[in-house]
Amino acid sequence: MLAETRRRAIAEALRANGSVAVADVQSRFGVSPMTARRDLDELERRGVLRRTHGGAVLPTTSAHEDSFARRLRVEVAAKEQLAAEAVALLAPRETVFLDSSTTSYYVARQLLAEGTPVTVLTNSLPVMELIFNEGGDNVELIGVGGTLRRLTRSFVGPYAIRTVEGHFADRLFLSVKGLTEKGVMTDADALEAEVKRTMIAQAGEATLLVDRSKLGVRGLSVVASVGGLANVLAAGVSEDEAGPLRAAGAQVRVLG
Repeated sequence: MLAETRRRAIAEALRANGSVAVADVQSRFGVSPMTARRDLDELERRGVLRRTHGGAVLPTTSAHEDSFARRLRVEVAAKEQLAAEAVALLAPRETVFLDSSTTSYYVARQLLAEGTPVTVLTNSLPVMELIFNEGGDNVELIGVGGTLRRLTRSFVGPYAIRTVEGHFADRLFLSVKGLTEKGVMTDADALEAEVKRTMIAQAGEATLLVDRSKLGVRGLSVVASVGGLANVLAAGVSEDEAGPLRAAGAQVRVLG
């Protein structure tokens, strides 16, 4: 069995039982203790579980948040795939909100690579820097200012909210820390969640970009339900895993 297939089965067993032991992984899949622990370590890195002595449990609600630089290196292939699909949805001269997620950063990179003429509104400092340094005359940038969160390199707070509320956009591309089993989008920080909610309200069409590391993970602050979005693009997610999102009212397209 391929490692990724095995890890997917481990995650499914964890969601069904609430916990899993290293010994269970060994016996079920016929792997060594080292391989079993490596699988659990990788799933913890993705936010699917929390390691315990001798096994793992479902992650609890958490305000834990990794830096932008660290998140930029996670699930790179999935984010690149999501970015390509997102940019393909854009029509020339549209206006688009990009949130402060690393997935949106990949969207910005794809926009510049394809030379798509758009206006970008974002609270992400890395996206602003990317467009300033590499963007041409065909990309207009509206920066959303406010209080700078150094960990995420994003602007939040009352001024950021007022700036977002002062604009409408054709589209929004966003990602989140995690999705509950009932399709609720969550973030580790309340101020980040507030910016995302405001962007959703001001966008003609909001699209969530998600990879499978987001499934079953709960941040501290609720953003909104996926049922209130136009659609969800999901990379590395099975049709079965997409089922709960569809049950919550989301239009989900699983990327092959």
